[in-house]
Amino acid sequence: MGDTGPIRTTCAYCGVGCGITADVASGARREVSVAGDPRHPANAGRLCSKGTHLGETVGLEGRLLHPRIAGERVSWDKASAEVAERMRACIAQHGPDSVAFYVSGQLLTEDYYAANKLMKGFVGSGNIDTNSRLCMASAVAAYNRAFGEDVVPCSYEDLDAADLILLVGSNTAWCHPVVWQRIEKTRARRGTRIVVIDPRRTETAEQADLHVPIAPDGDIALFNALLARMHAQGLVDAAYMSAHVEVAPDFWDDLACDPGVDPEIFEELCTLVAAHPRMVTLFSQGANQSVCGTDKGNAIINLHLAMGSINWIGAGPFSITGQPNAMGGREVGGLANTLACHLGFSEEERRAAAAFWNAPVLCSGPGLKAVDLFRAVHDGRVKFLWVMATNPAVSMPDSAFVREALARCPTVVVSDVIADTDTARYADILLPAEAWGEKNGTVTNSERCISRQRRLFDAPGEARADWRIIADVAAAMGWGEAFAWEDAAAVFREYARMTGLAQARGKCLDLTHLGDISSADYDALEPFQWGGARPLASGYPTPSGKAQMIRIEAPERVQDAAFPLRLNTARYRDQWHTMTRTGLSPTLSQHRPEPLLEVHPRDAACYGVTAGGLARVVTRQGRAVFRVDVQEGQRPGEICVPMHWSDAMSGEGRANRLPGPQVDPVSGQPGFKNSAARLETVAADWQAFLVRRDAIAPKGLAYWARARIAEGWLYELAGEGAVDLDALLPEGERLEVADTVRGMRRVAVRAGDGTLAAAIYLTRAGQLPARSWVAGQLGQDSASACELLAGRPSTPLPDRGPIVCVCHGVGANDIAAACADGADSVEAVGQSTQAGTNCGSCRPAIARLLETCATQPREPAE
Repeated sequence: MGDTGPIRTTCAYCGVGCGITADVASGARREVSVAGDPRHPANAGRLCSKGTHLGETVGLEGRLLHPRIAGERVSWDKASAEVAERMRACIAQHGPDSVAFYVSGQLLTEDYYAANKLMKGFVGSGNIDTNSRLCMASAVAAYNRAFGEDVVPCSYEDLDAADLILLVGSNTAWCHPVVWQRIEKTRARRGTRIVVIDPRRTETAEQADLHVPIAPDGDIALFNALLARMHAQGLVDAAYMSAHVEVAPDFWDDLACDPGVDPEIFEELCTLVAAHPRMVTLFSQGANQSVCGTDKGNAIINLHLAMGSINWIGAGPFSITGQPNAMGGREVGGLANTLACHLGFSEEERRAAAAFWNAPVLCSGPGLKAVDLFRAVHDGRVKFLWVMATNPAVSMPDSAFVREALARCPTVVVSDVIADTDTARYADILLPAEAWGEKNGTVTNSERCISRQRRLFDAPGEARADWRIIADVAAAMGWGEAFAWEDAAAVFREYARMTGLAQARGKCLDLTHLGDISSADYDALEPFQWGGARPLASGYPTPSGKAQMIRIEAPERVQDAAFPLRLNTARYRDQWHTMTRTGLSPTLSQHRPEPLLEVHPRDAACYGVTAGGLARVVTRQGRAVFRVDVQEGQRPGEICVPMHWSDAMSGEGRANRLPGPQVDPVSGQPGFKNSAARLETVAADWQAFLVRRDAIAPKGLAYWARARIAEGWLYELAGEGAVDLDALLPEGERLEVADTVRGMRRVAVRAGDGTLAAAIYLTRAGQLPARSWVAGQLGQDSASACELLAGRPSTPLPDRGPIVCVCHGVGANDIAAACADGADSVEAVGQSTQAGTNCGSCRPAIARLLETCATQPREPAE
């Protein structure tokens, strides 16, 4: 498909929804050069490191290419018929609620629409929920309570005009780097003040004008106290509230409370808010992923409503989504507690939806939300589960329980891109779906901007679009006429027409002007924002036309003597979800090649864990092992681990073994950010690293994790007792050296053509060589036996230090050298090394290195 020039499409990752131009290589190769689309309103040509390196993830390694039943390849006709027959039998014997779909923000809107229509309109159950439940459901619930509809009232252009930006539970520089670049530019241009409200001193917090280090789940107390102070000082907008907001007479009674932070910090926050009514509050997973996340969202919205800081440029409460199409799924009804297109389950709404779909057995009410859905699978109420484009065996909280549920379920169907995920291992039926670069449809970003994802490559093997897979199963069940779409444009047209049901009931969601869009115009569709820049400016979709102030009580802090630490989970800058895509990129794997446990020095000393060593995190749900990273920015009494690693990528470092199943009572969103935990030391007899061309899953070790390198995989290993090298190394000519006194052993394996096939470096007491040079020799034949066993070249190479900027391959020592040569700002370092000049997500790390360099004494000039 590569001779037509660049193809404009949309990034596969976060909810910023950046536009991309993709230059596809001609011929049969699956190669693509990716750049930011300067015409897309979300990013104006900017991309983060993940988007920049999408081209490294479009190969066919590990792809599911053909339908499988019980591990055996079958035809699509047989697979569709088998799925239909099992679903039909389950409904006949146990009723429609014995069937459930668990879907994903990785789906396109057209896929989501088809799945929701099949489940709610034709199976007759509300049991379809999405992994967006894990990241955005509390923001949805807060908007619904306050505004009467799930509507984000802001646009990215508000960030360009704000005088004050509050970042709540958002490490924006890492998780939404393009938005962070926008914020940085606004600060440079107009002096915008930035406040970060977060328990951790993240890279974003380091760059803020004020960091407010709340306790876990301390947001509500902080915002209640802030709102009470604004009210006491007469700074609320009484005129706006009278005209546009409903508030109970006793709302202000006893609202004042302890903000839970240092009084001086609180006073500075109050001063900033009082002085800057043109204020945007950007809130994300740190606020949402909580058992009181909905209340956090409403506490934030309350402040904006009371201050009148909403519905004008540069102001508003802005929930920024995690996934590329979390918003699109919310629009079509992918959440179990909505019917479709922002409709609820009243009799009148149900009749309208049933008539539109000509649905034979429309569901009678909401279905099971994610955590309850897997409980129902576990206890046998749900007997048929179809998982689409997500990996709940890794991403759900209390994941050991989820795995038990999957193992117990009589029928598990998985539609996915990768053949061997932790969830796919439980599948009775595997269905090959199209990946990014093959998909064709639409996504909606955090500011309600609908963009096209366009096909770059023909689908490999027998992979199909998710909407087509769903339609084929529906046809096999006898409902083909209702799912007889000829292309993605036909699905979109039907969805756009259905939004007329929402529009007729006073909702903001309205795409009816696209209800008859031609396939050609759909193919050429430009990004557009439904609802406009400020969709609530003319009124709120509530019965009174006014927004609602919701009275919120701060939760009590709970202590658990057996588990005295509070565990947070977080994302890494260059990885995404469970790494089925980003884990294939050698470039992205450089930043954090293994999962790290961040712990304050005081807690490290208390528990006897050391930097670079191993430690076990234990909760009431499970345990996992991580490499220790001692960090001053981590608050005492709190620890943090990354969410990304799965059993496919690590033997022990799976974070979601640890959080419990408790959920927000309104939204059903689980809490990942505040689990009771303790630490235990892990004293391994030996440590090692291994490079090899192919992927393996080591058995019986205390710890292992793997990361992609250019020609294969790099493994970090630790264990007890004897080392079974035969289980770790491939066949081939072995070169070996050992030192029994120091417990050192090194083995290199050459393939038949003389290239390095694998190498392992093991020690029981000493230091291991640097990984980078050894990793670079994999698949090469230029290094001598002595060099391979030494783990370094005979002529030493410059030590560049840990890679800081993956976009340009710049190491910490490169930046230190630039600083020594006179670079005294992030911009100057960028001019010297290019570091930080692409996605900007490394700019906080560069700033930290500059501070370190500035405090180091320089040798006097001679």
